[in-house]
This record gives sequence, structure tokens and C-alpha cells, in this order.
Amino acid sequence: MARQDNRRGRDRDETPEFADRLVAINRVSKTVKGGKRFGIAALVVVGDQKGRVGFGKGKAKEVPEAIRKATEQAKRQMIRVPLREGRTLHHDIEGRHGAGRVVMRSAVPGTGIIAGGPMRAVFEMLGLQDVVAKSIGTQNPYNMIRATIDGLRKENSPRMVAQRRGKKVADILHKPETEAAEA
Repeated sequence: MARQDNRRGRDRDETPEFADRLVAINRVSKTVKGGKRFGIAALVVVGDQKGRVGFGKGKAKEVPEAIRKATEQAKRQMIRVPLREGRTLHHDIEGRHGAGRVVMRSAVPGTGIIAGGPMRAVFEMLGLQDVVAKSIGTQNPYNMIRATIDGLRKENSPRMVAQRRGKKVADILHKPETEAAEA
């Protein structure tokens, strides 16, 4: 039985199911008695481009080790986001973290990803193809990503809303033709 678990873990590591994007890398220093000690801080976004995304940060003395730590943390903190037609958001969302605020809006096919730096990385790793987003209040990549993830956690699909209300999906979706026929 232990052999099967080991084989399963090895298969999971070999398959590149997740794509990752390095968003920010920063050289940090700590002043000590003998001078300064330098380290590297990395911010990475990981996703399967089918509705799952996560971010992580890692610190180490060397760049590759910091990126590896950040990637591992991102894989542990992944969230699932429902997408409309696998390409855009179901509704407009606002996410907040600290002074940072991001506004994300669904878009028609062909719009593309209209978003700045760190938010663009999150949307690409998530698998969004059409979205319009604006960051307000901060340019710090850490806070922008946290605000984006906060907004994506609030995303609800019609199926989720219908289940919560105990109704059918057709009852939740707005159909103007049926209302005009009833009136």
C-alpha cells in the first residue's frame, strides 16, 4: 500500500498540471553586527488555467530556492473560481486588501485581459480570457494579488446561488422574454 501512495505522489509531481508565473522578486537585507545579510523574496502565482489559482511568497538566500518555496506555498493555497463559459466572470466583483481595491468586470468574447501587472498574472493562471480590471489605491504587487484573490473568492455562479436558495438555475437566470409574455 505504501508503494501505491509513493507512485501516486511521483505521478503528480511529474505531470505539469499547474502553470506558474513569477510576479515579483525583491532583494531584501538584514543588518547584523558584522554588516548586512542579503536574501531574496519571491512572489509567484500558480494556476491550472481551468478555474483554480493560488499565490505564494518565499524567501531564501538564492533566487531559485525562493521561487521554489513560493511555488509550493501557492499550490497549497489554491482556490477554485467558477467561470462563465470557461472564459470570463459571472458578474462584476470588487476585492479589497488594506488600502488596495480592485474592480473586476466580465467582458464579451474577444475583449482579452485588460488588467495591470500582478492582476494579469492571476487572470492568466486562472484561465480567464475576457476580463476588464482596474486597481485602485495601491501599486504594491502583494496587496494587489491579495485584493484580486479576495474578489475572486466572492464569485458566485448561478448554480451556487440556486442551490443556496433552493431553486432551479432557470429560476435564477433573468429571462426578459418570459416576463414580457406574462405581462
